Amino acid sequence: MKQNRAAQDRNSRLAELSRRRFLKGIGAAAIALPAFESLARAGAVTAAGGGSAAGASAATGAPLATTATGAPLRMAYVYFPNGAIQNPWWPKGQAKDYTLSPTMESLSDLKDKFQIFGGLDHLNATAGNDGGGDHARACGTFLTGVRVRKTAGADIHAGVSIDQVTANHVGHTTRFASLELTCDAVRKSGNCDTGYSCAYQYNLAWQSPTTPVSPEPNPRLLFERLFGAGAKGQRAESLKTRRQQQKSILDFVMEDTRSLSSELGSSDSRKLDEYLTSIRDVEKRIESAERFTSTPDPDIETPTGVPASYSEYIQLMYDLMLLAFQTDTTRVATFLVANEGSNRAFDDIGIAEGHHTLTTTWAMRTRSRRSPASTASTPTSSPDSSRKPTSSRTLTATPSSTTQ
Repeated sequence: MKQNRAAQDRNSRLAELSRRRFLKGIGAAAIALPAFESLARAGAVTAAGGGSAAGASAATGAPLATTATGAPLRMAYVYFPNGAIQNPWWPKGQAKDYTLSPTMESLSDLKDKFQIFGGLDHLNATAGNDGGGDHARACGTFLTGVRVRKTAGADIHAGVSIDQVTANHVGHTTRFASLELTCDAVRKSGNCDTGYSCAYQYNLAWQSPTTPVSPEPNPRLLFERLFGAGAKGQRAESLKTRRQQQKSILDFVMEDTRSLSSELGSSDSRKLDEYLTSIRDVEKRIESAERFTSTPDPDIETPTGVPASYSEYIQLMYDLMLLAFQTDTTRVATFLVANEGSNRAFDDIGIAEGHHTLTTTWAMRTRSRRSPASTASTPTSSPDSSRKPTSSRTLTATPSSTTQ
């Protein structure tokens, strides 16, 4: 009798939770609870969910994330998928006396403002004993440096990415600790690459080994998140209202999830703890944003959404990342141009074949031209190799003296 009454009470609470989906309609944010095995019989459980702050190094007393001149020091990681053809990628020469490669030739006017680093291959991105899955490993290892767990289930495991390590140290100096962008879909589950979760291929930033930070693919939503909705002059009030609504939703969700904790098994309890950690992170971001007395209001129109042209789409996301830096809204950003393994075609520039298909076909033809001896003796990480890399991409870095 007591068991039946407990079941009825639980089902009643779940019904109340599901009714709270109406919160999605108020224009704030939707927050979904994890799917708990303990509650599977009751169905799915969901709930809807430029000023500048002073910051200084405790050791030196110097301002954090600034150059020698006092200008903001920024960090941005940009990732494009499927590697690069090595011979036309690497420059010729050393130090300052080098000639840019055909791939980088468009950057010639900025040659004295950046450096090119090699030797950054990740051994943890190679196959090892894990077999297939180069694309998932390449992206998952890129900023974490770890060998990601081969799984297509919920037990994903990578590491904290370097951008998030940095954000944890200097993020309090700006309204947003970090910014994550993409021109692709947002995925955190599913089997995408030979037994690897899609979470590895579709996310660059990892807040914890089990929690990727989802990038924003929609330019309009990204702009409104940074500066508020509406026309210039209306955005500050819109942003204030948005934060108030988010806080109300978070309070609502936190209250309900705590009431479920006593009914969950050990596996679900861990999942709930991770979920609550992510909720607390949202709360911290709201609190951090509220510490700033003013919000930048750029004199530009709010983007209408995702442009039809992919090249315009990419350019717009670059522009928004730049705008975030210029307004000192953040000093840390990651931009995943497309998921690792993307097979997008580029019809707007006359290429109808898929990106991944072309790179794979090219690599196979290149290998077939080599003798067995030369193939065996050519390291995949060598700058002189004509094979596309199987791990990290070469990074271009801007020295601190040019980040003003």
